[in-house]
Amino acid sequence: MTPADVMTRIDRLFAERGGSEYHGEAVTQLEHALQAAHFAEQDGQPPELIAAALLHDIGHLLHGHGEDHLEHGLNDRHEDLGAHFLARAFGAAVTEPVRLHVPAKRYLASGKHPDYPGILSPASVRSLELQGGLMSADEIRTFEMDPHFDAAAKVREYDDRAKVVNFVTLPFAHFRTYLEASLRADQPT
Repeated sequence: MTPADVMTRIDRLFAERGGSEYHGEAVTQLEHALQAAHFAEQDGQPPELIAAALLHDIGHLLHGHGEDHLEHGLNDRHEDLGAHFLARAFGAAVTEPVRLHVPAKRYLASGKHPDYPGILSPASVRSLELQGGLMSADEIRTFEMDPHFDAAAKVREYDDRAKVVNFVTLPFAHFRTYLEASLRADQPT
C-alpha cells in the first residue's frame, strides 16, 4: 500500500464511517477528529502533531468490533491498529503519538496530572480500565523516557477536549493538508 493508497483509504474511512457515534460520546468520529486537529492547530503545533491529532482514533474506523465494543468489555487496541496502518505512509512523528495516546491517558490518570481523572468522560473512564488502568511506577518511568512522550500527552489532551457538541471547525479538507505535509518523504506518492 502506497502513501497515496493510505490517503485514499483515510478519505474513504472518514466519508463512510466518520458519521458514526464516537463510543458513548455526543459527537461523531469525524467531529471528534476535527476538534482534536483544531485544538492542535490553535496551539500552533507542527503539521505532524496536527496530523496525529486528526488521526489518533483512526483505528476505531478500521476495526470491525462495532460502536458498542466498550459495553461488551472489549479493548479494541485501536491505538496499535491505527499506528500500524498509518506507518505505511507516515513517520514516527505521526504514528507514535497515535500509538501512545492510550498509554498517555493511563499516565495522566496515574497522578501525573492531579485534575485529570475529573476531566475524563464516563466513556473514557470505562475504557481506561479496559486499557490497563493506572500505570505502575515502573510504567510511568518507562513512559516518561519515550522520545514521543510529550507529543503523545498533547494528543491525549486534544483527544479529551474534542467532545464538544455543536462545535464548529474547519472541514476535513482543511486538515487533510496537514496529512499531505506529513507524508513520509522516503516513499513515493
